[in-house]
Amino acid sequence: MPYKGAGKGYADVATHYRQQIQNGELAPGDTLPSVADIRSEFGVAAKTVSRALGLLKSEGLIASRGALGTVVTTSPTVITGADRVDRIARNGLRYAPGETSASHRVMHRSLDDPRICEALNLEPGDEVVIRIRTFRQDGQARTVGVSVYPPQTTAVVPELTGEGRMERYWADLYTERTDREVVKGQRTARARQASQQELDALEVDAPEHVSVAVLVTTQTFHDENGPLGYWEDVYAPDTQMPVPD
Repeated sequence: MPYKGAGKGYADVATHYRQQIQNGELAPGDTLPSVADIRSEFGVAAKTVSRALGLLKSEGLIASRGALGTVVTTSPTVITGADRVDRIARNGLRYAPGETSASHRVMHRSLDDPRICEALNLEPGDEVVIRIRTFRQDGQARTVGVSVYPPQTTAVVPELTGEGRMERYWADLYTERTDREVVKGQRTARARQASQQELDALEVDAPEHVSVAVLVTTQTFHDENGPLGYWEDVYAPDTQMPVPD
């Protein structure tokens, strides 16, 4: 079935290849199909294909390489932890090309952050499990992922309390064991001053007296009975991330 929509066929074509690049299905150096092949697949005109490719080039996702054709460049964007979960559900890829994670840590702490207390419906001093990891892209630290889980979640998914990387997505385990769906809340973003620990994890070398601003996205997970988890992604300065239309 043609992808062409009234008046915006180029956007459909661009969205298709943008998602393939962000999902890791097209890696840096991979060649896009020829203009003729794209025209045939999407049922659009050559001008539409040209506009779509021009849009992707302006976003830094692809580049013309002469006889090699149009190739995928090293992506300038990173995605949130929740987006990684969506990517795994779509194509099974935990990491996109060039993406890795390191410094996985698990801590048992008394919660004192009022923002997280409110999100998880907890009182200051309540015990939680905090999982921290640094995501790297092409060898460079780009984001620090922090996830916080209350006792009602770790009681069902004790794997969250163990060291190292989770082999399966915690919400899938939770649903299997309780028959209750885990729902993602609204993702929000804000800018704030980075802590020294965050700067160290992101390998940002800044004098102690200098404030460094970072972008932070947050998302809360819940089931029919209440909150189950809180995720926070802290982005290194000058990192780009896609935002919903």
